[in-house]
Amino acid sequence: MYYGADYYPEHWPEERWPLDAEMMAEAGLNIVRLAEFAWAKLEPERGRFDFDWLDRAIAALAARDIHVVLGTPTAAPPAWLVRENPEVLRVRADGRRVHFGFRRSVCLVSETYRAHSQRIVQAMAEHYRDNPAVVGWQIDNEFGCHDSARCYCDECRRAFQAWLRERYGSLEALNRAWGTVFWSQTYTDWQDIPLPYADVEQPNPGLALDYRRFASDANVAYQRLQVEILRRLCPGHFVTHNFMAGQFQELNYFDLARDLDFVSWDNYPDLRRSDPAQLAFNHTCIRGWKGQSFWVMEEEAGPPGNTVIGPSPRPGDIRLWTYQAIAHGADAIVYFRWRTCRFGAEEYWHGILDHDGKPRRRYCEVQQMGRELERVGDEIVGAEVRSQVAIVFDWDAAFALQAQPNNPDLNYIDHLRRYFTELHRRNVSVDIIPWNADLRHYKLVLAPMFHVLPPEAAAHFEKYVDKGGTILFDVRTGVKEACNQAVDMPLPGLVADLCGVTVAEYDSLPRGLRVPLLIDADPSTAAAPEGQVWCDVLALQGAKVIARYGGQYYACRPAVAINTHGRGRAVYVGTVGDAAFYERLLGWLLETVDVRPLLETPAGVEAMARWQGTQRMLFVLNHTDSPQTVTLPAEHRDLLSGQVLHGAATLGPKDVWILI
Repeated sequence: MYYGADYYPEHWPEERWPLDAEMMAEAGLNIVRLAEFAWAKLEPERGRFDFDWLDRAIAALAARDIHVVLGTPTAAPPAWLVRENPEVLRVRADGRRVHFGFRRSVCLVSETYRAHSQRIVQAMAEHYRDNPAVVGWQIDNEFGCHDSARCYCDECRRAFQAWLRERYGSLEALNRAWGTVFWSQTYTDWQDIPLPYADVEQPNPGLALDYRRFASDANVAYQRLQVEILRRLCPGHFVTHNFMAGQFQELNYFDLARDLDFVSWDNYPDLRRSDPAQLAFNHTCIRGWKGQSFWVMEEEAGPPGNTVIGPSPRPGDIRLWTYQAIAHGADAIVYFRWRTCRFGAEEYWHGILDHDGKPRRRYCEVQQMGRELERVGDEIVGAEVRSQVAIVFDWDAAFALQAQPNNPDLNYIDHLRRYFTELHRRNVSVDIIPWNADLRHYKLVLAPMFHVLPPEAAAHFEKYVDKGGTILFDVRTGVKEACNQAVDMPLPGLVADLCGVTVAEYDSLPRGLRVPLLIDADPSTAAAPEGQVWCDVLALQGAKVIARYGGQYYACRPAVAINTHGRGRAVYVGTVGDAAFYERLLGWLLETVDVRPLLETPAGVEAMARWQGTQRMLFVLNHTDSPQTVTLPAEHRDLLSGQVLHGAATLGPKDVWILI
C-alpha cells in the first residue's frame, strides 16, 4: 500500500532533503506528492525550464525507496505569465477581474492559458517519463476551490454561446427550452445571450442551470487536455486529481472522474463540526464518483489554518481518520503535509512536522500507522466495498437547487446526508451512484430530491422496480424537465404512476415550524417524529399510506406512501423528517428488503467492510474517547493485533480492529 506525504522541497534548504527522506522512510512512508505549486521554479521564464532541482529532490527520495506522484503545477501560474497575459485572470460574477497573488486565479477556458498549461505539462512529461521513481501524476489541484469553478469573462461568454449552439442547434429551440418569452428575453442572435452575472438578481432558470453545466464541462475539458498529454507521453503512469467533498457542489464529479485512472480527494475533518458520519459520507461520495477504490491525496496531519488556526488532532485521531478512509475504500493515504511551511498563505496549516522540523507526537502516530500498514496494507489494496443500498446523486438536481433552493433550508447534499447518517448509524454499507448505474444488485435505492427528472431516468427506475427492486423518492422530485422548466403534470411528475401518488399541494415551511407525523400501524410509544422544511400533501392513486400529517390544515392527510408496481415497490416521502423519522422509516424499509447491519455496535462505534474475493475484512472503529464493548457473533482474528476475538470484546478509545 502506498503511504506518504505531500512534500515541498522547494520550501527548504537542499541540505535538509536527505534528512527528510530518512525521516520519511523511518516513519514507513513510501510515496510523496511533489511540485503541484512549483511552476515559477520549474519555468522561471517562458520556455526556459529548470528541472535540475526537482531531479535532485527525487533522487534524494528514491535513495530511500520513496516513490513520487508529480503534480502538474497549473493551479498557480507564475507572475511572468500573468504579466504577459493579464487576460488569463478569471472574472467574478460581479464583473471584477481577480488579481494575481493566490492560487486558482485563472480562467480555464482561456486559450492562452490552455496553451501555457500544455507547454509545462508536456515539458514535465517528456522529462520524467522514464524516471523510475515517478509512478503517477496528479492533474492540477482541487478544481473549483476558492470559488473558481465558474468564470464570467468575455471569452467564457463566447464559449458558453458556442456550447449552447451545440446543445440546442437553433435559437428557436433554446427560446422554447428556456421560456424566454417571459420578461421579453427572446434571443434573435447567439451573441446576445448573457452570463448569469451577479447583478442579474433572478436569471432565467434554464440559463442558470446551463451555465453551471457549461462551466463543469469546461473544467472537465481542461483536465482532459492535460490527461491526453500524459497518456501519450507517460503510458505507464497513473493519472488522478484531488477532488473536494463536503458541501462542494460546483462541478459534476462523475464527469470529472471519467478520464482518470482513479479519484483522489483531500480529507480535512473539521473538529469543530464534523462527525464520523459526515466523514464516511464524503468517502462514500468519492468512492462513488468512479465506482471504485480511491486515494486520499491530502489527509489532515496537524491543526489546519490560514489566518485562524483550527483545533489540533487529538492523540489517535490521525490513525483513526486513516483507517476510516481505508475502511471506506482508500487504497493509499498521503498526509498533508510533511512539514509545516514557514511562509506563505498556509504557514499555519500544519503538517506531520511543525515549523522546526522536529519529530513529535503526530510524527510518532504516523510512524505507528506506517508499521501497521507495512504488515496489513497489501492485504487491503484492491479490496471492494459491496453494498446492498444505494443513494442516487444527481448533479443536475444539485445545480438546479443551488440556483433555486425552493426553501432556505433545502440543501441537496445536506438532504442526502439525512438518509446516509441513519444508514451509517446502523452500520449499513451504502454506495453513491448516478441515476443510470446498474441497479440490479441493490435491494434498496434511495433517490431523494430528484429534482430534474429526464424521461430516461424515470424509465430506468421503473424497470428496476418492475423487476423486484424497492426505490424511495421524496420532496421536490420530478419538478423540472431537463431544461429546468417546471413540468405541466401533477408531481412527482414522471414517477407519479410508479409511486401511486400525486402531490395535491405543497407547503414550504418557515424555519422552526414542525409538523407531527403519525405512522400508521406503528405500536411504538415513542414521541411522534416530525416533518420540517417542506410538506407535500399527497393524494393516493393506488398507493398505501405509511404516515399521515398530525397538524396544520392538512392534518390526517397522507405524508408517506408505498406502492406496489410490477414485482417491486416505490415509496414516496412527502416531507423532510427529523432524525427520529429517518430512524423509524429506514428501520422499517431495511427490514422490508432484508438488509442487515454489518455488525451491531454501541453508539460511536462504526463498522465497515471490504472484500478480497470471498474474504471479508470487517473494520470496527471506535470514534469515542472511552472503551466500548462490542459483541461479535462469531470468532474473528484481528489483523492488527493478531488477537482472536469472540463474544463481548473491548475496543479501546479511538482504536480499530480489522477482523477476518
